[in-house]
Amino acid sequence: MSNGPTGPEKSASPGPAEPVRESERIVAVDVLRGFALLGILVVNIQAFSMPDATIFNPTAYGDLTGMNRWVWLLTHIFVEQKFMTIFSMLFGAGILLMTQRVEEKGLRSASLHHRRMTVLLAFGLMHAYLVWSGDILVWYALCGFCVYRYREREARSLIRFGLGVVAVASLLSLVFGWSMQFWPPESVDNLTQAFQPSPETIAENLAAYRGSWIREVVCRAPSSFQNQTFVFAGWGLGRAGGLMLIGMGLFKLGVFSAACSARFYALLAAIGVLAGIPAVVYGTYANFEAGWNIRYSFFLGSQYNYWGSILVSLGWVGLVMLVCKKGILSFVTSRLAAVGRTAFTNYLTQSILCTTIFYGFGLGLYGNVERVGQILIVFGVWILQLAVSPLWLRRFRFGPFEWAWRSLTYGRLQPMRRR
Repeated sequence: MSNGPTGPEKSASPGPAEPVRESERIVAVDVLRGFALLGILVVNIQAFSMPDATIFNPTAYGDLTGMNRWVWLLTHIFVEQKFMTIFSMLFGAGILLMTQRVEEKGLRSASLHHRRMTVLLAFGLMHAYLVWSGDILVWYALCGFCVYRYREREARSLIRFGLGVVAVASLLSLVFGWSMQFWPPESVDNLTQAFQPSPETIAENLAAYRGSWIREVVCRAPSSFQNQTFVFAGWGLGRAGGLMLIGMGLFKLGVFSAACSARFYALLAAIGVLAGIPAVVYGTYANFEAGWNIRYSFFLGSQYNYWGSILVSLGWVGLVMLVCKKGILSFVTSRLAAVGRTAFTNYLTQSILCTTIFYGFGLGLYGNVERVGQILIVFGVWILQLAVSPLWLRRFRFGPFEWAWRSLTYGRLQPMRRR
């Protein structure tokens, strides 16, 4: 029996492309996306509240004793790069889901996908230069242009290819570390100032972000540009792009939709605990033993978390999928799903809230809040977003930034209010 259209259906013209309907959403994917988005803030809060060097080197600024040390340590082991990994994989899965839906209607997905990435790129550039230099949207848009062409590969081929791409960024890091001995002195000094800034550099950074908004814009522009060029080429494309490919493969296998067995998800959780966490812990110990030396810690010592974070992230995926599969903690998962459905709005809202708290145009707390205090702020933002997101979706179909993204992508205003 033929599975193709027959009779009048064959000559019917396909309808216009449109955003995914609520009935077509995969709840487990939304839950995992919301979980990842909230987790990302645990790491990003450091960059909102302190000089950027603290992301790579915890000794660069701020107290690192007592509870502050424990906050950093737990963040590094369980969160840093782990939730960005999940979010990147889900972004790849989202590309696959959107293009499949369009192509099932008999439409071509290329123009729609590229328009969608172009709009995201525009939002990312505005976010990076006007709000916060730690923007990830530009990376995602650029990687999205690149990975689209590979979406039709078989699932395991996508995973193998993605791991190969991820390995390229790792290899480049090792090569840069080895070649550092041959660098010009000014290049070494520039990297050192980024990894272990001098008191003068820190003082300039604090003054800039405690100052006016214009002064902040001037200060963040070089950092944003470097992030979108050199850092993206040497690290971001391989890391984020490779993870998107892996995410496409895992989505095709049903991993993100809670379609696999409970035993499989338990195995993922075990891999995270038994392999991923020990790798990250050992890397942390080695970095402290090396005194956070730039050549070792920035290039070689970072590899333990670079690879260990993928294993830990799979452990998190396994745990979340087990919860979704068993239908437990529905009060929490329903709220996480709402956060996930409005992830774009919630991501940008986190930036707006945190820059208002820490930067000079707002409360001006930049550099004055220790790590324990930062985590308390994170908890406050979590509570706010977990409470507001479901309330918003009771009245509206999309978050405000999702609505703008979809309207610009599809070339027409999308219905916003629920009937």
